[in-house]
Amino acid sequence: MIEITRLFDFPYYQLENYNLDAALVSKQNDEWIKTSTREYIDKANAISRAFLKLGINKDDKIAIISSTNRTEWNIMDIGILQVAAQSIPIYPTISPEDYEYVLNHSESIYCFVSDKEVLDKVNLIKDNTKLKDIYSFDRIEGCKHYSELINLGEGLDNQNALDITKADVKEDDLATIIYTSGTTGKPKGVMLSHKNLVSNVLASEKRVPLNYGKAKALSFLPVCHVFERMMLYLYQYCGIEIYFAESIEKMSDNLKEIKPNVMTAVPRLYEKVYDKIYAKGADLSGIKKKLFYWAIDLGLKYEPYGANGWFYEQKLKIARKLIFSKWQAGLGGNLEIMVSGSAALQSRLTRVFAAAGLPIMEGYGLTETSPVISVNDQLNKGFKIGSVGRPIKDVKVKIAEDGEILVKGPNVMLGYYKDPDKTASVMSGDYFHTGDKGIIDNDGFLKITGRKKEMFKTSGGKYIIPSLLENNLKQSRFIEQVMVVGEGEKMPAAIIQPNFDFIEDWIDRKNKNIDKNKQDIVNSKEIIDRIQIEIDTCNKKFGKWEQIKRFELTPDVWSIDGGHLTPTMKMKRKIIMNIYNDLYKKIYES
Repeated sequence: MIEITRLFDFPYYQLENYNLDAALVSKQNDEWIKTSTREYIDKANAISRAFLKLGINKDDKIAIISSTNRTEWNIMDIGILQVAAQSIPIYPTISPEDYEYVLNHSESIYCFVSDKEVLDKVNLIKDNTKLKDIYSFDRIEGCKHYSELINLGEGLDNQNALDITKADVKEDDLATIIYTSGTTGKPKGVMLSHKNLVSNVLASEKRVPLNYGKAKALSFLPVCHVFERMMLYLYQYCGIEIYFAESIEKMSDNLKEIKPNVMTAVPRLYEKVYDKIYAKGADLSGIKKKLFYWAIDLGLKYEPYGANGWFYEQKLKIARKLIFSKWQAGLGGNLEIMVSGSAALQSRLTRVFAAAGLPIMEGYGLTETSPVISVNDQLNKGFKIGSVGRPIKDVKVKIAEDGEILVKGPNVMLGYYKDPDKTASVMSGDYFHTGDKGIIDNDGFLKITGRKKEMFKTSGGKYIIPSLLENNLKQSRFIEQVMVVGEGEKMPAAIIQPNFDFIEDWIDRKNKNIDKNKQDIVNSKEIIDRIQIEIDTCNKKFGKWEQIKRFELTPDVWSIDGGHLTPTMKMKRKIIMNIYNDLYKKIYES
């Protein structure tokens, strides 16, 4: 039995235990192309042999920038790691200037890109970097195709040299540098060892309730983010076929084609799925509409493990048969588990999807912790709504006196690349300071209460935790994004991006005489009054000093490209504040 200590051990473990015909599956020209475990390893070895012929040495850095998750990414990753080099995944959506910063800071000497759009951005800054060459996964005129390396490494003449190089890679060696998107300033290069990621995979596996060797996964979260990357290693370890979604726009079609058993997503996607389901239900009439709302109300009261009693469970069986079965069919029909990370998941979504037989297991972690610190678990009574689960094996969590979550374990990073001072600032001995605040309840479940740096005081000296207010406000279908402001001011307020898709449907359903232009929507007194009702509902849950007294609506859709959000969909608070400084002044100066 293969002992897994390095990341490139996972495919070999899969070959020995499962030997899948469809280990990695990508769509090309409307056809799903399967790569077996054997072919995956053979191509990765060819890449490694080619790298040795190109003179790649231990600790050389090789960047990968891909617009979508795809088979080639994984082949390149293993090919790089086997020669003791490090893979540098880069978010495709960042600016050419940020490409330049990451490529130079990491000292990457080769870069692999997915498509022409990414290639064009790299070419803009290539001459300012140490890049020796660029290869592409798509066939692009004027750019070397990555298959040239597979051809270069096809012969086995230097296989012995590769075997020696692989054997020399140790579990504590640096495997990858992941540049965090960051809500402020330049991205930090998080150094993760083989052991960091391997330990996280092996500990997280204990929480996976799937049929090993037979299940299918749909992957679409950016693999340059550590959450999805760790999941891909986990799927390989569990013998789960990995299908790569074409795009977020084609997610619905891909779900129905693939019929996966598991998928990962960020809360925003689950919110959009729910909003679409809700909008369809609102279009029903008569008894069908009444049954739909009855099922939703029932779902909002859901508690795990039959805690609501026998009568509730009988009603839930009826709801699942009449209503929720259609939700399951719409998501492929075979989903057994969904995983959520990166941001807080609204409790109403956790309840409704679990009631529908589509449980979302929310977890918590950071790039610096490889990433999983804790995660909910359907097994062993490990699922509690409103929590991010219990810590995984060998990971110790303690709460500091000021409420900050501190973490110790084999998953904690080696440090920030070329920044020992920054590394020292987030460590207390072996404990990493997450910057998040939380509590551990009597049953050992971790609950996140806010972000330490985002807390602020009003001029009256009262503390405000914006994320608590924001997460409550986003439970409204009228609100897509919201940022709570008011540091040093007399009261908290909110800058809101309305959920334009939902509001346009609402205008049609209610036969409102409101133009569906975004600017007209945010200026509409009727819409403003309707959102005020949502604000008032939220305010009832908070103390007087915390309540939102005023708000302003933005006509823009907050996005990564617009600079409002990081690639992991977190708000860039300072940038949003600068963009809407006029609205901020309107709130506090009028």
